[in-house]
Parts: sequence; C-alpha cells; structure tokens
Amino acid sequence: MVDIAALQPRVAAGRLGKLRRFAWRNPVMVFALLLFAAMILVSAFAPLITSFDPVQIDPGNRLKSPSWEHLFGTDAFGRDVFTRTLYGGRVSLAVGAAVAILTTVIGLTIGMLSGYLRAIDPMVMRVMDGIMAIPGVLLAIAIMSVTKASIGTVIFAITVAEVPRMVRVVRSAVLTIREQPYIDAAIATGTRLHRLLLKHIMPNALAPVIVQATFVFASAVIIEAYLSFLGAGTPPEIPSWGNIMAEGRSLALLAIWVILFPGLFLGLMVLATNLLGDSLRDVLDPRMRGRK
Repeated sequence: MVDIAALQPRVAAGRLGKLRRFAWRNPVMVFALLLFAAMILVSAFAPLITSFDPVQIDPGNRLKSPSWEHLFGTDAFGRDVFTRTLYGGRVSLAVGAAVAILTTVIGLTIGMLSGYLRAIDPMVMRVMDGIMAIPGVLLAIAIMSVTKASIGTVIFAITVAEVPRMVRVVRSAVLTIREQPYIDAAIATGTRLHRLLLKHIMPNALAPVIVQATFVFASAVIIEAYLSFLGAGTPPEIPSWGNIMAEGRSLALLAIWVILFPGLFLGLMVLATNLLGDSLRDVLDPRMRGRK
C-alpha cells in the first residue's frame, strides 16, 4: 500500500526543484517580480512604514534635506517626501492596474469580434486607426480638459488612449487562430459564436494579451505622471508621483530631493513592469523558448 504521507515531501521537493530551475533559467523575470512586489508592498503598507501624514503641512520643517527623521527630506510645505512618495505609489498602482484591466477586457472583446467577423472588421479598425492617430498623452489631455479632475477621469482618459493598441494585438492573434482546423471543426459541430469566442479563440489569444497588458500598465503609470505633472491629472491634494514632481520642479536647484525620489520610484516601477513583460513574452512564446 502506498504511503501518501511519505510521498508528500518528495512531491514538495520536486516542485521546489522545478521552481529553482525556472528561476535559474529566467533571472530577469525573478528580478522584475521581486522589484515589482517590493514596489507594491511599500505602497500598500505605507501607513505602517511611516508615521507622517502625506498632506499635513509643517512650515517649520520646509525644505529639510534628507536625514534619519525625514529619509527623503521635506518639500516647500514641510511635508515628508518619503511619505508622499509611498502614498503616491498607491495612486500610480491603482491607475495602472485599473487601466490595464479595463483595456484588456475592452480590447479583448472588440479585438475578437473584429478579427473573427469580417463584416465589421474594416469599420472597427478605421475607428481604432483614427484614435491611434492622436498621441495618447494629447488625447488624454483633451479628455481631461473637458471633464472634472479625478482619479476615475484619469483612468477613463488613459483607457481610451490605450484600447486601440490592445485591439490590434488581439485582432492579429485572432486572424491566425480563426484559420486553424479546430475552429473549422467547432463551426461544423454547430458551436455558437459566443461559445466559439470564449472557449476556443480567447484561450489561445491570451499569451500576447497578457504581455501587452504589462506594457499598458507601464504606459498608464507614465501617462498618469505626465498628466499630473502638467496639472491635468489627479487633483493636487492627492499625492501622486506626477503631482509631487510638478510641485518640486521649481525647486530643482534648491532641493533636488523633492523631484529626485518620486522620479526614481516612477522609473523603477516602469522598469520592473517592462522587464516583466519582456520575460513573459519569452516564456509564453514557443519560438522564444526554443532559442534558449
């Protein structure tokens, strides 16, 4: 009789060995995941890491250089830059995640319908081409200029700018998938359209979609910082990396730390996301796996 309890340590050791081999073969992905996780953790647990209020003004401590009390110094209003940087990461992460999710859902839906239904494909793609003809930042600024500044409006504006790129990625994948024999077999057996898209086409198109979603996340974080830096993003009372750098740009020569550390965190977040996207592409693409 097989002793299941005795086999469990062997199974666990086997899984751990596979995880180690995967990490050894993909060091860039491991580094990106650790960096990305660190950025998320310090932002999520900001209230536990620092005791300062990100919006409380303290004129007596204005423009203090970095020290043990204020790790990243203070700004022109005496607010702790370290605290504001950590809380600003929450805004950037929330915007990036929301835009990535919305763009993926909308782009996947439109892209699958456009790629599979030849009748609507030309019209849909001309609309997407028209939106893509306008630079994403300018399109977001135009939308923000006619609406009220809020995080929700920023998410909507960036999503509108990013959806066409996701649609093109999904459509290109669907154009290849719909010519496969198993699609013809599913149609021959009377599979309905919605089931055909959800059960047969979407699972096979997810690999490029996941990779594109990581780049959308990084792009959303950058565009949010652009908008906030230009005064067209989140309200000034909400700390975000773009807002913090916008407030500190006039003090760059006097107090470089006000703009340096939020910019550094922004760069690390985008770097981690882009490295993760590149690594996922290498792992999910069979052609790239064959080259290793």
